[in-house]
Amino acid sequence: MTRWTLRRRLVTVLVALLVGVTAATGAISTLALRATLVAQLDDQVRAAGQRAGGVRAGPGAGVPWSPDPQAVDGTQARRPPPGLGAPGQAAGTIALEVVDGTTRAAYIDDDGEYRSLTAEQADVLGGVPTDGEPRAVDLPGLGRYRVVGATTSDGRLVVTGLSLRDALGTVEDFVAAEVVIAALGILLAAVAGGVLVRRELRPLDRVAATATRVSDVPLHRGEVAVLERVPDADTDRATEVGQVGLALNRLLGHVEGALAARHESETHVRQFVADASHELRTPLASIRGYAELVRRMPDELPADAVRALERVESESRRMTTLVEDMLLLARLDAGRPLEEAPVDLTALALDAVSDAHAAGPDHVWRLELPDPEDEGSAGTVVLGDEHRLRQVLVNLLANARVHTPPGTTVVTSVAPGAQGCVELSVRDDGPGIPDELRHRLFQRFARGDAARSPGSGSSGLGLAIVDAVVRAHGGRVDVGQGPGAAFTVALPAAPPGPPA
Repeated sequence: MTRWTLRRRLVTVLVALLVGVTAATGAISTLALRATLVAQLDDQVRAAGQRAGGVRAGPGAGVPWSPDPQAVDGTQARRPPPGLGAPGQAAGTIALEVVDGTTRAAYIDDDGEYRSLTAEQADVLGGVPTDGEPRAVDLPGLGRYRVVGATTSDGRLVVTGLSLRDALGTVEDFVAAEVVIAALGILLAAVAGGVLVRRELRPLDRVAATATRVSDVPLHRGEVAVLERVPDADTDRATEVGQVGLALNRLLGHVEGALAARHESETHVRQFVADASHELRTPLASIRGYAELVRRMPDELPADAVRALERVESESRRMTTLVEDMLLLARLDAGRPLEEAPVDLTALALDAVSDAHAAGPDHVWRLELPDPEDEGSAGTVVLGDEHRLRQVLVNLLANARVHTPPGTTVVTSVAPGAQGCVELSVRDDGPGIPDELRHRLFQRFARGDAARSPGSGSSGLGLAIVDAVVRAHGGRVDVGQGPGAAFTVALPAAPPGPPA
């Protein structure tokens, strides 16, 4: 039941309680009815015994009871025990009389005729104690009886009894009626309980629906709009659901305030990074310019000074690249619109792979393009900023070059994808991506061990820029599993136009 819904559990508990109460009530009422009917029957048995004991033994009392020779099967008694002939004895009454060792036993059938008892039945009655208390006996062939035994003043043993058939039949009919009525009542209660519980739990459903909708809001990125609240109708402090609704509203208020503070802080940081990056571009350009100017002076400089100036130029170029990357990320975070023009990814791949081959001749560079004769080969054009998309491909190829050993094969492919997308893939057969780095691969300044080594030239912003630029174009970046590293960029294809 722990995996059942609250509604199902409430209805189940309700029905179980109803079944328990109904069963207990039925059992108690059945036992009470049976006790009442047996008590009434005992009173009748005592009365019948008193009537039988009050009849004096007449002529032939000591003569064995013989059946009428003309009776069918010899069962109709000619001379019944005196107790059966007493006034007021009802159908179903049995009587046994023992006088001077002679036993006469018979009963009155439903037609009012006297029927003799068998020797086995008479033996059962003969064993009844003569204390005058009613008790139950089973007579073979006749069923269950309540009988009372007594010894009269003239020394006769008289046993009188009445059948329990009618009383037990009444109890059985009562139990059957109880079962039918209880089953219908429980079924009706289950249906009505389900409807009522569903109605009473609607406020909880509304609270849960509000929480679900809020959970679907992307709270981890960008500015967050005002979060939905639980309606006032479901925030009554007097009810448990209202208390949950109030607590959820307070929680959403705290979350909204925290998100607003976080967004404001991130906005200030982004603005600072953008301003600082913009301001650093000019002095860095000046440093590079003056270093190059000094190095090219006609006066001969010491070799150490030349090497120092070359290092100054190299580090200023690296720092300029880092500043440009940070400024690009700040602009993308601020939602600056990008240029939108048709860009052929096939042409970009050709240029980027050629540049990568020149930068890393110790790697094997392969390019896979769609067949020109294929009807779908023309679908490699997207709408976007050519410069930024070129930067995406350059960063992916540079990432493969920096983080793989010489001799690694890097394959770049461009092909029309599913659902109106163009897929750009860069994969290699190198050592692959460490598992501990995979979950933070696109975070800023996330670098692997190889990138931490001196001279690697990695700033840890390349894949972050790839992810930001691709998302700004409405696409996505997927990282594949398996040997080596595989990055797949999916971008929306440009609408069909006239052939180039």
